[in-house]
Amino acid sequence: MTGETDLARLLATMRPVLNAGEYVFCTTTAPAALPPELVLGSFREPEGLTLIVAREVADEYGLPYGHLMAWLTLTVHSSLAAVGLTAAVAAALTQEGISCNVVAAYYHDHLFVSHAAADRALSALQALSAPTTLPVTAA
Repeated sequence: MTGETDLARLLATMRPVLNAGEYVFCTTTAPAALPPELVLGSFREPEGLTLIVAREVADEYGLPYGHLMAWLTLTVHSSLAAVGLTAAVAAALTQEGISCNVVAAYYHDHLFVSHAAADRALSALQALSAPTTLPVTAA
């Protein structure tokens, strides 16, 4: 199963959900003490290893972080080869003045937005996904 590639279908069926909790992006050069099952996502850069973890995990392991983030998931199985979904989502959030960090995984796209803007982001994505109604004209 390779996932959906048609942008119209992706938008119509993306069904965004807001995951509970607060999440943070951290960086470390020595992640060995952190059990892998506590890491939501990671990416190695020349400067260090970026980790996405729940805030309480970062606090427990003494990992410094900046912004508190909310995690939204687009529940549609999007293909990694799909074109335009990230751009459409970014445009909708940009109109609301919401910054977004996107993580594309095998099955779904995951969005990290300011925790304070979580409800507005969810509403903007739900509006983007809502079917459009064409005006009815008299014959």
